[in-house]
Amino acid sequence: MKKIIFAAIALATFAIAPTVQAQTKMVGGAAMHPTKNIIENAVNSKDHTTLVAAVKAAGLVETLSSAGPFTVFAPTNEAFNKLPAGTVDNLIKPENKTTLTKILTYHVIAGKLSAADLWAKVKAGMGKAELSTMSGGKLTVMAQGKKLYLVDEKGGKSWITIADVNQSNGLIHVVNTVLMPR
Repeated sequence: MKKIIFAAIALATFAIAPTVQAQTKMVGGAAMHPTKNIIENAVNSKDHTTLVAAVKAAGLVETLSSAGPFTVFAPTNEAFNKLPAGTVDNLIKPENKTTLTKILTYHVIAGKLSAADLWAKVKAGMGKAELSTMSGGKLTVMAQGKKLYLVDEKGGKSWITIADVNQSNGLIHVVNTVLMPR
C-alpha cells in the first residue's frame, strides 16, 4: 500500500511540476516565479533595476507586494534611458515623490489582464480599448500585426515585449517605453 501511495504522490508531483514550470518566465536574466509577488520577482530582474529603485523612492513597495491583483506594464531600464537626460535622477528626489508616484501608478491596472484579455478588449473595441490606470489616467491598447502596444495620454507608444509574466498578486507585461500621464 505504501508503494502505491508513494507512486501516486510522485505521479501527481510530476503532473503538477511542468505546469508551474511552464508559467515561470525569464525576465532580465532571472526566473519570474508565479508563487512570488510583483516586488519579489522584479528585484531579481537586471532589466528592471531603475523601475525597482523608482518604486522604492515612491513608497510603492508595500502596495505592489499586497494581494492585488494588479496588472503592471513594467518599463525596462532601456525604456527609462529613453527619457531626457536627468529625468530619472530628478524624479527620484523626495520633493518629486508625487509626480513619480503618478507616473508609476499610471503603469498599473487594477485586476489581472492577460495578453488574451487585452486582445479581446481590442477586438471588442473595434481595434482599440481604453484602460483605467491606478493613477486615474487612461491608457489605450491597440494592435499592430501580432503586437500589442499601449498609447499614453500624451500620444507616446510602448510595445509589450514580454507578455503574461504571472505573479502571485497579478501579472506583469514588460514594455519598452515609459508611459506618461497628462
